[in-house]
Order: sequence, then structure tokens, then C-alpha cells
Amino acid sequence: MRRTRVLTAVLALAAGLLAGGPPALAADAPAAAPAAVSGAAADTYTWRNARIDGGGFVPGIVFNRSEPDLAYARTDIGGAYRWQESTKSWIPLLDSVGWDDWGHTGVVSIASDAADPDRVYAAVGTYTNDWDPGNGAVMRSTDRGASWRKAALPFKLGGNMPGRGMGERLAVDPHDNDVLYLGAPSGHGLWRSTDAGVTWSEVTSFPNPGNYAEDPDDESGYASDNQGVVWVTFDESTGTAGTPTRTVYVGVADKGNAVYRSTDAGATWERLAGQPTGYLAHKGVLDAENGHLYLAYSDTGGPYDGGKGRLYRYATATGAWTDISPVAEEDTYFGFSGLTVDRQNPGTVMATAYSSWWPDTQIFRSTDSGATWTQAWRYTAYPERENRYVMDVSSSPWLTWGANPSPPEQTPKLGWMTEALEIDPFDPDRMMYGTGATVYGTEELTNWDDDTPFTIRPMVRGLEETAVLDLASPPSGAPLLSALGDIGGFRHTDLTKVPSMMFTRPNFTSTTSLDFAESAPDVVVRAGHVDSGPHIAFSTDNGASWFAGTDPSGVSGGGTVAASADGGRFVWSPEGAGVHHTTGFGTSWSASEGIPAGAVVESDREDPRTFYGFKSGRFYVSRDGGATFEASPATGLPAGDSVRFKALPGTAGEVWLAGGASDGPYGLWHSTDFGQTFAKLPGVEEADTVGFGKAAPGASYQTLFTSARIDGVRGIYRSTDAGASWVRVNDDAHQWGWTGAAITGDPRVFGRVYVATNGRGVVYGDLADTGGGTGPEPSGACEVAYRVTNAWGDGFQAEVRLTNTGTAPWDGWSLAWSFPDRQRIAQLWNGSHTQSGAAVTVRNADWNRTVAPGSSVAFGFTASGPAANASPTAFALGGKECGVR
Repeated sequence: MRRTRVLTAVLALAAGLLAGGPPALAADAPAAAPAAVSGAAADTYTWRNARIDGGGFVPGIVFNRSEPDLAYARTDIGGAYRWQESTKSWIPLLDSVGWDDWGHTGVVSIASDAADPDRVYAAVGTYTNDWDPGNGAVMRSTDRGASWRKAALPFKLGGNMPGRGMGERLAVDPHDNDVLYLGAPSGHGLWRSTDAGVTWSEVTSFPNPGNYAEDPDDESGYASDNQGVVWVTFDESTGTAGTPTRTVYVGVADKGNAVYRSTDAGATWERLAGQPTGYLAHKGVLDAENGHLYLAYSDTGGPYDGGKGRLYRYATATGAWTDISPVAEEDTYFGFSGLTVDRQNPGTVMATAYSSWWPDTQIFRSTDSGATWTQAWRYTAYPERENRYVMDVSSSPWLTWGANPSPPEQTPKLGWMTEALEIDPFDPDRMMYGTGATVYGTEELTNWDDDTPFTIRPMVRGLEETAVLDLASPPSGAPLLSALGDIGGFRHTDLTKVPSMMFTRPNFTSTTSLDFAESAPDVVVRAGHVDSGPHIAFSTDNGASWFAGTDPSGVSGGGTVAASADGGRFVWSPEGAGVHHTTGFGTSWSASEGIPAGAVVESDREDPRTFYGFKSGRFYVSRDGGATFEASPATGLPAGDSVRFKALPGTAGEVWLAGGASDGPYGLWHSTDFGQTFAKLPGVEEADTVGFGKAAPGASYQTLFTSARIDGVRGIYRSTDAGASWVRVNDDAHQWGWTGAAITGDPRVFGRVYVATNGRGVVYGDLADTGGGTGPEPSGACEVAYRVTNAWGDGFQAEVRLTNTGTAPWDGWSLAWSFPDRQRIAQLWNGSHTQSGAAVTVRNADWNRTVAPGSSVAFGFTASGPAANASPTAFALGGKECGVR
């Protein structure tokens, strides 16, 4: 993932909307019913992702060491996930993070408790500089991430900072699982908890808080921060159950003093004698059976950079160091990371050349503790290469980037930024590794040792990690067009399927703005960042194919762009140049007069000659196709530039404007006279986005959507009466951190709303009864198997298998039951659910709605409940009773 991931969050912060102190130690609220405002009745919504599958950097993958198939992934800005083996997919765990704590969607480390697999911990916080106003925290769960409690820290954490691929910084003592360690950045040293993550204190005896910064002269604080204490590893051979492990190894971002050890459970520490210098130890992985501590070194902290590196093996019994690098130092142009051992065959070790961008990353494997190595690919006769593996990206075809590179490059690439690499501790054939865009893996890994090809595929379904910058839902054609950071954007013709390709020809590293012509929606324009070439592109087939325009002089970035209602004119406000306008498709541009550079621009959706702009508290209007603008006399608008506005389709001159900051005007404004005057809506305390969707049945005004604070509650809101009343349509379990970039309804489906997130992709909500299938009619015969698969003090996990015992297929299903013992579902996967009291209804997901005769569909959930936990005894499918077995 490129550095543009940083810019997305900076955009969020520049909006001035993210103030908030450190989180309090508290239980996250359970899923709640959407709130009604101004007397409106609330509706139940079902939330899904428009499928992209991946799209962001996955710097960490952690397998539990005592329970098969239990694994977690962490992302730099998009939360954490748990692997669901039955569906080979990932379940998001931090969607409950709210607006004020948006930084807690960045996960710097994750730890799964081997002694109690129900426990999992996440160290959260996105930036250590002032881009993130809040401190970090350690979140703890006793139900595998279905619910969380939070311990505030007195310093910040950096899930999206340099060095984030090192680790893991957070670790649970395998012998006394009330003991945890956390390596802190910014000079804060090593921290410890002795009460299972409830409270934390600094290990004052630890001697070195680190000293390495990527760029000490960076005035923003991003690259100049001390990367600190970067990993913790326990030697499980030195302890007994119930007492803290005596030997602990810790990695520090210090090229002269990278590794420390304690042999008295953390009371005292010493620098490991004889260790190599001149490098940072990205990973430290212990093979306790053979007494080997493996270390992967790089000359920088990554995850982008790294020009030299080494692999070492340290003998824990003798203190001997052995350079086991698979490549001579003079032949490296990369650092090493992605370090793992095969727990079933501990002499087998693997590592990655994480910073080898060209021609590809490299993966190394040894079956003799590093004495000899083989590699994933090698040159035959340069530039031709031979691969041990076969890449199959048919499930995510966009991973080819539409490229046709010359050898030795290939597409799709094996990866880049490959700092997460793990062999399943229970299955030597399964390996997963993270890249800057996806999670790849194989279930045929041992073929490597027989020189037999093995297949690598995306193992990323359910993990959505794109930063969304703009959204559009045209009245015809594809229902969704998206502008995304780092991978450009997509045209979704089916929200439940991964598009075949991102926007190409040209490819933008990030698309910053897109628009379509309201009365000619096949005409689409997008603008974005690109390393070289034009920053603007056009489509005449609804975004299915594209051609590049030309740039005015001085353009350095995408900015915002608007298409006239009829598609005959465009206004563009790029970075590096002033506002410009054109007729046709951007073969030449003319400077617009009367509007300042950097203004946000939009078009009237009815009058093709009217365009609008906003800059520094002033609203601007052009009635001549963007040639000249005049400042509106409207006053009282937000003073800064944290504003998003849209014109209402079908009505000339009607504009809705959202934005502001806590130290000035903030809210939602409405104009019906081409922006000459604006009225602020009462009751909307803050608003950051505005969009339109299909009118409600019987209503004459289009549905409004906004990300806002209304009556003191932050959420996603809907109004069907032109803003007179509002309904919150999300709930506390579905918040997704910061949602201030874009929002739009769907002009073809009442109630549907598309929400831009900063790291969780495009989330869309449907009214529960229109979200796909209401279940078969009573003629459908069915059978249900309900099984509790795990239980703990006040909760449990269950699996439900529903079988079609009839003769006709189902197109959608809805299963209902009542709990007998006040059980309450906390999290459900492979479907959506509602619960009122004891009554539960589970509906299909988009991808499992069809069930053939004789076939089954399964879903699972975690729930709270009393120790008795009696199972339900009656189930109904679409109103018809099912058999139970």
C-alpha cells in the first residue's frame, strides 16, 4: 500500500471533525435498535460491504497456538478480523468503533491467548503525531472479538505509522495468561499488564525505549517518531502453568541494540551479547523445541522501504549467533521480515523479502533450521524466471491491475510489503501472508519441498480495507461507482460480487472525486492522483471503460470534478492549479474566473449551465457553464473547508450543504435559490456528508442521508420529509469509525444507503425486509440442527445448520426462533439478524440465499446468556415449522 493511505486520514483530520479525548475503560455497547428522532419510527437495517475483497495493507496475521483454525488479521486503518473456517472468510471485529474514537480502527498489534482461546487482545490507535487527537488503547475480548472492553493508555499508538509491519508488539504470557506485554512507540518503552489487560504500567526496569526514526527531520511528526519497542516473544520452555514465563525476548528499534532478554519474568533485562548491529530486528520468532530464536533484520523500519537485510539464528542455550541469510549481503536490495516457523516441523522456517518491490517480493524456505534455503522463484536466463507456485486470482481478478508487464515482472505479483507470513501451527500445508492489497495463501505448502507446484490464492473474503473518498449511484447503469484511495475505484454492477477490474486506462493511485451527468448517466468523469500522466479521465459507457483527458498547466493532484447535468461540460478544481472548465472531454481547459483555487466544485443536477463551488466559508455560483463564478451573499456557513455539498436531482437550484467544525458553524444547510441564501436545519448539531436516494412510498421528496450528530447521537441518518425529521439507520454495533468522506442513497431502491468509510470499504445498508429474501413460503420443508460449539462463563458460541428437505430450491430464507433463557446474540456471521426480547430472526446473506433441495446452509453466532443456556426447541422458516435434529 502506498503512502496515500496517510493522506486519507489527513483528509479526515483536515475536516476538523475528529476531536475527542482518550476512550474511557468501558464495555462497548451491544447492538442497539436504530434511534428515532423527531417522532419518526425507526427501521431495522441490514449492513453489508459492496464486495471488493481486500484493497489495503495487512501487516499482521496471528494464529492461536492451542486451537485449530482460530486466526486473526490486523489492518493498518481498517480494524481487525477473525478467520471463519467454515466459510473460508474473515469476520470484522471492530465495526463498533465510533466517530469520536475513529483512531481505534488502526490496529498496531493483536494477540490471541493460547491458554484461553476465547480471549483476544488488540492494541489500537492510528497515528502517534497530532493527526490523531486521541490516545491509544488495548481492547480485550473474552468472546473472540464479538464484544470488547477497553483500557485507555496514556500515550498514542501507530497502526498506520512507519514500522507498523514489525511485531507483534502485544503478547500474552503462555503460562500465566493474566500477564501481557506491550511494546510502545515514541520513547514510551515496554508496558505490562498483570490482570488480563485491565490495567497497564510501564516496565521501568526495561533499559531501552528505542531511538530509530525513519526521518528525524520530518516536521509533521509522522516519519520522525521513534518506532520504539517493536516485538515481544516468550520462551515457553522456561515456565510452568500458573507462573509467569521466565525468559522473555524483546525487540527494539535501535540499530546498535536491537534485542533484549529477561530470564526472571521481566524483573531485569540485558542486551543479548554478540548480536549483529546496523540493522533493525523486524521479527523475533522462537522455536523452543530446538532452542532457536530466529530474527529477521532490515536496515529500515518499513513497510515501504528497506535496502539491506539479514536473517540470524540465536542459540538460546549457548548464546551463539549464526548468519543464516539465504542471500549474500552484497546481493540484497531488500530487508527481511514475514518470519515464521512450522510448529509441526520446527526445523522449517520461512521469511520474506518484504521490501522487494521490483520485480516482485521473494519468499524463502528452509527445512534445516536455516542451513540451506530455497526460494519461491528464481531466474532461469534473465529476464525469464521460474516460479514454484501458480497464482490463481480468479476470485479477485483486479489483483492483476490490468497490467501487462515485461519480464521479469509478472502479474499478478506474488506481493509487496509482505511483513505478515504465518504457517498454520496445526497444518503445515496452510500458509497465509499479507500484502499491501490482500491476504494470499495456500493449502498445498509442503509441495514446495517436493518441487511440485502449489497454488496461491487470495484468502481475503470478508476482509474489506479500502479508504473511500467519493461515491456515486447513477439512476441507470451500475448501481455504484466508487473513488478509492490506493486502488483507484470500481464500477459495481452487482454489490455481492467482486468487480473484475478497478478503473484503468488510466490507473490512478487514488481517485479523489467522481461524478456522472444526471440526465445522461453514461457520461462519467473522475479525477485523481497518478505518478505520471493526466489526472483526469472520462467514460461514455457508465464507467465500464475510460479514456484520459489532458491536464491544465501545473496540476499536481486530483482535487474535485463535476459533470454538467447533460454531460456536455465539466468543471475541475485540481490540486496545483486553479478551477478550470471545458466543453467536450477535456482536450483543452480554460481557467474559471471569480472562484479561488482549491474550491470544492459540484454541478446543478437539472440546469446544465449551473455549477457551484465552496471555499473558506464562501459559496460560489456559475450560470455560464463554469466560465465565471460569483460569490453568493449567503453568510453563516462553515468558515473552513471541511464542507461537502450536493444539488438535488430533478430541481434546479436546490442545494444541500453539510460540514463545519466544533469551533464554528457546524451542521446541515439548505438552499432553494441557487445558493443565494441558506437556511440551517434545526436539530442537526453536526453533519459531514449529504446524499439523496429514492423517495419513500407516497413521498414526493427524495430521501436524504447524512453522517451527522443529531440529538447528541452520532450516526447515519435518513429523512423522508426534506429534513423535518430524521431516523438513525445504523446502530452502535455498526459505526465504522470515521464516515465523513461521502454518502449517497440509491435512486432505484428506497432506503438503500452507501457509506464511505476510512478503511472498512464501501458499506451499504438496506431495510431489513428488502435486503434479500424473506424466506420460502410454508410449502418449503426444512430441518434445523442447533449446536453449541463453545461456552464460557457468561457466553457461548453456536452453529445452526438449515437444510432444505423439500423438492424446490429456495431463493432467500428467513429462520425464526425464541431463546428460552434470555440469551442475547452479540455477533452473527453468514447472515443478518434481528432480535426483540427472546425472538430472533436470521436472514440469508446475498451469497447464500439460494439453497437447492437436499442442500444445507450454516451460520454461526456468539451470544451472552446464563449458565443454563437451554437450546431453542422450535424453529420456523418463512412461517412454517422446521424439523429439529
